Amino acid sequence: MRAFDISPLLRSSIGYENLNRLVEFASRVEGGDTAYPPYNIEKLGEDAYRLQMAVAGFARGELDIVVQENSLIVTGNAEAGGEERSFLHRGIAKRAFERRFQLADTIKVTGASYENGLLNIELVREIPEQKKPRKIEIGAAVATVPAEVTRIAAE
Repeated sequence: MRAFDISPLLRSSIGYENLNRLVEFASRVEGGDTAYPPYNIEKLGEDAYRLQMAVAGFARGELDIVVQENSLIVTGNAEAGGEERSFLHRGIAKRAFERRFQLADTIKVTGASYENGLLNIELVREIPEQKKPRKIEIGAAVATVPAEVTRIAAE
């Protein structure tokens, strides 16, 4: 028997556990450049999450965050030009990137901050009242007699 590890599918999905949607999204990922930039998805509370991306070397103005339908798109554009620099070793990658995250319908982006080379994006799960579970009380049995039976008995 073979065990399947689905953790790679869960890395870029926030707020839902619908396996069919995760598999569909994972199959659309282009291979190759899926590890840059590295990121964490942290659960802060019952309905709060933080997406933290390591974007060392990027300035605030070189980063864009867009929420479109159920996708969170984070892009980094390394500005060309400026002073020419000569590196003996370049271990900190600063290349253009686009990272997409699939969000559930109930996940909303509430803010973002940038500090010490880390981009923090705050997310919250907002469940509409009609989608929240509600308890249905079980009442006593009520004897119901069809109207036709009542009419026949009255005749």
